[in-house]
Amino acid sequence: MRRPDFDNPDLPLSELFHHWPACAGEFMNRQMLCPGCPIAPFHTLIDACEEYGLEEMAFREQLKGVAGAV
Repeated sequence: MRRPDFDNPDLPLSELFHHWPACAGEFMNRQMLCPGCPIAPFHTLIDACEEYGLEEMAFREQLKGVAGAV
């Protein structure tokens, strides 16, 4: 099974954490409770950034570096 597109704006957080588990640590470092949240299958990175007041593109680039998905 191939990995989904990291840049897909519709990628659910649960899939992000499944395919790139190192990203969960970056969420936790920012005290974001998304890893393990029951809403993760329904929320995207865009949703999480809106909820936590983060600049989405900057956080996405940081996650790409951690995930090796650059």
